[in-house]
Amino acid sequence: MRSQRIAEIENYIYEHKTVSLDQLCQVFQVSKNTIRRDVEEIIKNPDIVKTYGGVMLNGQTKKMLVSFSERTISHQDAKKSIARRAASFVEDGDSIFIDSGTTTLYMLDYLQDRNITILTNNIEVIVRAMPYENLRVISLSGTLNRKTCSFTGNSAARVLSSYNVKKAFMAATGISPENGATNSSPEETCIKEMAVQKSAETYLLADAGKFRVVSLLTFCRTEDFTGIITDRLPDPDFCQYAREHQVRMIVAE
Repeated sequence: MRSQRIAEIENYIYEHKTVSLDQLCQVFQVSKNTIRRDVEEIIKNPDIVKTYGGVMLNGQTKKMLVSFSERTISHQDAKKSIARRAASFVEDGDSIFIDSGTTTLYMLDYLQDRNITILTNNIEVIVRAMPYENLRVISLSGTLNRKTCSFTGNSAARVLSSYNVKKAFMAATGISPENGATNSSPEETCIKEMAVQKSAETYLLADAGKFRVVSLLTFCRTEDFTGIITDRLPDPDFCQYAREHQVRMIVAE
């Protein structure tokens, strides 16, 4: 239904802040004419304004920063499917890094019977793992970021540098062949860089809305990933780039 699609587009704009019409067409699989009509309806919301070739959040809006709890609710079914597929790569005895993100968080729902070591800087991951003695948890130090519900900063990266990690499960604001995996927080970027560096295998958990999105800082190249786990494949050019660089594209079911 159009009303439901418009609501989903608004949520997408709140999460990504600035988006192009082409990006909306790809994510929501509708024509540019349809998107233009939807945008005319959406910009009645004073938080959202038109730009050349796209839309963005009004710089004055109080919703400019989307909280961790709000992002967790958004696209929940897709995030759970991606997390379940990611958890299937974890084996007993593994040491894994779980990044701070609203998709990676759901992995804990599917790891409760594993005997593994989890390194993380995310408080929600620690809390969810607490009832399960078979999940050994190593928390990274750092400064509490209430917005992302995680510990951030160089001290967290230094702690992580002491460990050899079998598999890292990463979150990102966006992913593209040209700019790699990107993130908007300098305080978290150093941790992400270290996680990729110290892991034998690295997986990105990203819903389809993250493809071709570029944020402030790059923390690794697209080809640094062992695999990208998503709910829907990106455009053919992206998939071709992944094949050429031996990056598995894994669609959750």
